Amino acid sequence: MSSAPQPKLVQQRCHNHSAREAVARCPECGQFFCRECITEHDDRVICTACLRKLARKPLTQRRGFILLRQIGQVFAALVLVWFFFYLIGESLAALPDSFHEGGLWKGDWLNE
Repeated sequence: MSSAPQPKLVQQRCHNHSAREAVARCPECGQFFCRECITEHDDRVICTACLRKLARKPLTQRRGFILLRQIGQVFAALVLVWFFFYLIGESLAALPDSFHEGGLWKGDWLNE
C-alpha cells in the first residue's frame, strides 16, 4: 500500500468536465464528479456511468432481491422442519396401543 496522501475534494475536478469543480466522489468507481454528473440511488450518490451498470444488473443480483430470497429460504426451512416433525408425530400416533401401554417391554428377553 502506498502512503501517498489522498487529494482533497476541493482540489479535484470533474472527471467528465475538467473545467468544473468536483462535489462528490463515486463510491463505485472512485472518480470525482460535478453536480451534473452524479445522482442519488439507494441512499448514496453515484455517477451516471455506474448507475447505468447497476441498471443492467439482473434483478437476482440486486441487494433487495437477495434479502427477499434469504427470507424465503428461512421460511421454506421452517416449513420443512415442521413437516418433518409432523410426520414423526403421525407415525408415533399410528403405532398400536400395545406399544404405548408397555406390553412390548414385558417380554421374557429382558430377564436373560
